Amino acid sequence: MKRTKNGLQTLALCALLLAGCSPSTPSAGGGAAGGGGDAPKFSLAWSEYPSWSVFGVAGSVGLIEGDAGKMGELEKKWNVDVVLNFADYDGCITQYVTSATDAVCITNMDILAPSVGRHSVAIMPTSTSVGADACIVVGINDLAGLKGQKTFGLEKSVSQYCFERVLELEGQKPAEFPFENKDPGVAASGMQSGQGEFKSIMVWNPFVLQTLRKRTDAKVLFDSSKIPEEIIDMVVMGKDSLDKPGGKRFAYCIAEAFYRVNKLIEDPASSDKTLVALGEKFGSSSLEDMKVIVEQTRFYKTPETGLALFEGDKFRKETMPAVAEFCVSHGISEKKPTFSFAAGDSQLTFTSEYLTGLRDGVDPATVK
Repeated sequence: MKRTKNGLQTLALCALLLAGCSPSTPSAGGGAAGGGGDAPKFSLAWSEYPSWSVFGVAGSVGLIEGDAGKMGELEKKWNVDVVLNFADYDGCITQYVTSATDAVCITNMDILAPSVGRHSVAIMPTSTSVGADACIVVGINDLAGLKGQKTFGLEKSVSQYCFERVLELEGQKPAEFPFENKDPGVAASGMQSGQGEFKSIMVWNPFVLQTLRKRTDAKVLFDSSKIPEEIIDMVVMGKDSLDKPGGKRFAYCIAEAFYRVNKLIEDPASSDKTLVALGEKFGSSSLEDMKVIVEQTRFYKTPETGLALFEGDKFRKETMPAVAEFCVSHGISEKKPTFSFAAGDSQLTFTSEYLTGLRDGVDPATVK
């Protein structure tokens, strides 16, 4: 499992990098002519997570070739050369912060700090956690039994956010529930092997499914389904890259590739085959596990579902302001950017432009 889901753990490094890196520094791929004739080249950094592994599948089925100078079906349609950079999650964030990539797969929490230094545009949501992040316990029946017990998980991460948010929703004081920093793989292995100190862990899939399978006496005490559409996985693009010639075509190409693979998942004739391909790129997960995983990591499968989130009053007026405030007040993030939900000069913008365009059938010839 290569995705650490802890971009905030690299913030100290990012801050140092940002100090010597202008937000307008050209990326490694942005704007250069690739092997596809005059097609400008742009890059997307993605890591191993269900809705982001979709881009790996898009590469394997020829929608996007993924290598510089090679053009897949959608690259030809949008006249843009897309480079897919696979790396661990922290590595993807570092690429983005240093402008070594044009776009990155990242959560709505982890983009907060990078956007302060590199103005960013969220071009689409890809999924939300509705059970994929879970507090798993052994020998503990309820929150009263959990109080005072150590819960092991990755601090300053989605895991800690989910853990403390749910406790507060349940009327508890997080300070009374010790959260011990531990790599999720180590925490899950500790519980699975019966190590006594691991009575409570906060991890994500595939660790959740693996632990429940190997420890029949383990159970989920609570999970991210308590906070639907707060943990959002997205594709974010640097405004500097988006403003280059071909930047908007790249955004459309990436978004359409995501929705085309989702159509394959939804089609009964190709669903199993596509889920197997997705599982190969996400923890070598089986078809059986992937069917559960895509339910617990709910994809925004169409432009319409993405628009419902980005244009909804709850996300705009409640969720994002609350997430940003929570992350800063709980020490999960040092700063929060200014953000908006339309064009503007904010540090982090959530745009509906590309979702609306794909929904309405925009003509690629009209996009610069």
